[in-house]
Amino acid sequence: MSEVTQGKQPTITPARVVIALCLVAPFVAMLWVGSYAKVEPLFAGIPFFYWYQMLWVLVSTALTMIAYKLWQRDQRSRKGGDAR
Repeated sequence: MSEVTQGKQPTITPARVVIALCLVAPFVAMLWVGSYAKVEPLFAGIPFFYWYQMLWVLVSTALTMIAYKLWQRDQRSRKGGDAR
């Protein structure tokens, strides 16, 4: 029998897919060094290689926060609580 017919919620949900993408994106961006291993364009005199990585620190923080909030909402909905 499928999980839905047994009264269980599915393990893979759209929210969980978004959470996974939010958490995997920074790793993919940083491990694909060939995409940012260059000097141009400069930003305030800083080569692209460095400011791109520093930008990902901020982006990673935002994506992790989004993933955490989505996870909290997912867990509340599974327990039957209010979905704030």
